[in-house]
Amino acid sequence: MKKMRARLIFHFPPLLVIFIFPQVLLARSENDDFSRHPPRPIIRTQHDRSDSDPQQVHISLVGRDHMRVTWITDDKHAFSIVEYGTEKGKYDAKARGEDTEYTSFKYSSGKIHYTKIGPLEPSTTYFYRCGGSGPEFSFKTPPSTFPIEFVVVGDLGQTEWTASTLAHVDSEDYDVFLLPGDLSYANGQQPLWDSFGRLVEPYASRRPWMVTEGNHDIEIVPEHPQSFTAYNSRWLMPYEESGSKSNLFYSFDVAGTHIIMLGSYTKFFVESPQYKWLESDLAQVNRKKTPWVLVLLHAPWYNTNTAHQGEGESMRQTMEKLLYKARVDVVFAGHVHAYERFTRIYRNEHNPCGPVYITIGDGGNREGLALEYM
Repeated sequence: MKKMRARLIFHFPPLLVIFIFPQVLLARSENDDFSRHPPRPIIRTQHDRSDSDPQQVHISLVGRDHMRVTWITDDKHAFSIVEYGTEKGKYDAKARGEDTEYTSFKYSSGKIHYTKIGPLEPSTTYFYRCGGSGPEFSFKTPPSTFPIEFVVVGDLGQTEWTASTLAHVDSEDYDVFLLPGDLSYANGQQPLWDSFGRLVEPYASRRPWMVTEGNHDIEIVPEHPQSFTAYNSRWLMPYEESGSKSNLFYSFDVAGTHIIMLGSYTKFFVESPQYKWLESDLAQVNRKKTPWVLVLLHAPWYNTNTAHQGEGESMRQTMEKLLYKARVDVVFAGHVHAYERFTRIYRNEHNPCGPVYITIGDGGNREGLALEYM
């Protein structure tokens, strides 16, 4: 067995840099046989703070100069307040937000707090405290202009491979984390959402995490027929700010880049809300302000792996023309637990005006890698 940890850095001239971190890169030659260790065990993190202290803290971008802070408390009477400032231990600003809760079968979530803070200065470190107690956190805002660095990791999960991936991520001074679906792999076991939130907190509390949903985030069971309840409750994204009516698809701008997060598991036919929103969103893109346009979704439209063959085909046939006409630069997908990069493609053929398609679904999930290619 040969194993190589890899950091793939793709430079898109002149200024945009995207960092991609597959936790393992395996290659096969004519003379060598390669195998892979079985998936590593799940990491179940424990809650070691008081009921009123914040846990599972993560941040996300909201508009040009605001950040949403999300956290959970076991104390249902805790306040949704964030105090923040540019000096450690000194908070000269405060904002109050909202909260929600949800139940699924016999599980009841803690109190989920959302508080939007700002306006914030670009490329600036802020220190903050949630709910008036507990530990101090800090984050760095993205720059307002190029260069900007993104980390892209799909199908993250919460295994020892996940921890390895996050350690690689943490070694870089990136600006924004992008996740094209399948976050916790809770699969209806709601305590695993809490465990996942605690696992990623050291990273997601320091850099904005922008996510879209995957099939493992749907979580429909007979006792709870509502889909995406945990995902929507825990990972609120800036969909309203982008004119979307669903947290499952939205867009945002950051430092000269327009990023579109599509939903592979919500309706996408021509008359659907998602299709109409995407058409409108792309029509408003100003390439002078955002010369780069990136799209993230879960099920890849192009895939030569034997795993999940054709699962993104219906969406591709419906929406590909919109992306082509808008000259989208790169499309990132997860779902297939492997890494693959295509040349520029449109309608299954090389086309210099089509997007580059990249599959990056090997973040650390508990199902292992997909190694067989057609």
